[in-house]
Amino acid sequence: MRRLVLASGNVGKLREFRALLAPLQIEVISQAELAIAPADEPYATFVENALTKARHAASASGLPALADDSGLSCAALGGQPGVRSARFAGDGASDADNNAELLRQLRGAADRSGHYTCVLVALRAADDPEPLIAEGRWQGEVIEVPRGAHGFGYDPHFLLPGLGCTAAELEPEHKNRISHRGLAMAELARKLVSLGHW
Repeated sequence: MRRLVLASGNVGKLREFRALLAPLQIEVISQAELAIAPADEPYATFVENALTKARHAASASGLPALADDSGLSCAALGGQPGVRSARFAGDGASDADNNAELLRQLRGAADRSGHYTCVLVALRAADDPEPLIAEGRWQGEVIEVPRGAHGFGYDPHFLLPGLGCTAAELEPEHKNRISHRGLAMAELARKLVSLGHW
C-alpha cells in the first residue's frame, strides 16, 4: 500500500476518500492524524485553494498529498456559497449553521438550482511541477426541509431530481459513485492509472 496524506481534517471527506482510493491500493491518512495544522484558504477559486492545501500537507508530511476544495454553488446567489461553503455562516460554523444561512439567503428565490463542485489536486511532493488536477460537478436543487441521515454538509438539503432523493438519503457506496467527489476521484484515478509510476 502506498501512503498519501489527505489535506483535510474533515472525517466525512476522509471516510469517502479512503473508500474511493482503497481499490488503487492507496492508504489515506489525514493531516490531522499527523498533527499538521490546516492551510489557509485565501483564494476565490477551488483549484487555487486545493493546490495550496496539497502543497502545505506534502511539505509538512514529506508524503505525497491529496487535497480537495469543494462546495455548493447556487444560481440564485451568484455562485455562493462556493469556496466559502464550509464557513458560509462564519468561521467555525457548524453544518447546521451553514444550512440555516443558505436557506435564509434563498428565501423567496424562485430558482433553487445548484451544483456541488469538487476540485482534486494530487502531488508527489510539495514542489511537484506537475500536479494532477481533476474536477467533478453534481447538479441538484436546494430544498427547505432536510431529508436523510447520511453524508454531511449540505447533503440533507441537496435534492437530486432524477433520483427523487437527497444526497443524504443515498447509501454511502452509491453516493461515492455519482457525487462530485466521486466523479472527480474517478477522473483522478484514471490519470493515476495511466501514469503507472505516480
